Amino acid sequence: LIIALAQAIIIIYMVLAMQFNSFLHPMTIMIALPLSTVGAFGALYLTGDTISIISMIGMITLTALVVKNSILLVDYTNTLRERGMERSQAVLHASPVRLRPILMTAVTTILGVLPVALGYSAGGEARAGMGRATFGGMFASTLLTLFIVPVAYTLLDDLQGKIKNLLKKWGK
Repeated sequence: LIIALAQAIIIIYMVLAMQFNSFLHPMTIMIALPLSTVGAFGALYLTGDTISIISMIGMITLTALVVKNSILLVDYTNTLRERGMERSQAVLHASPVRLRPILMTAVTTILGVLPVALGYSAGGEARAGMGRATFGGMFASTLLTLFIVPVAYTLLDDLQGKIKNLLKKWGK
């Protein structure tokens, strides 16, 4: 399952690189993945669950769910920049505008996985680890993504500018 998780991350990166025509913006988007693992492991620890096959399936599912919030933020920021807005203004404008869609999708996902996390069903206790990992990961990543992704966007955009300047200097 570790290999499946690594493959999921690689595939997500490749799809995002094609979608954004950039190697750097997918890194900005995927910064949410480590944030989600903190929440997933934290939820498993707090509930006394272990890392099992079932909880790892929840973590693999979490990779796709978590990236969605960052995509909403970065895509709208890029759209504003294409319309001529300066980077800092675009980031400051995109975050409040995309807050509502991010919260709506995250809250529905968290509430949707809650019955699984609580183990309500026949054999539900066996699947509870998956729900708890997904619940904790979505909760932590949603809160942290709203603050970390805009900062990462500006830092990685600065890095991209420095790399372009370096390449221009070497190209002369």
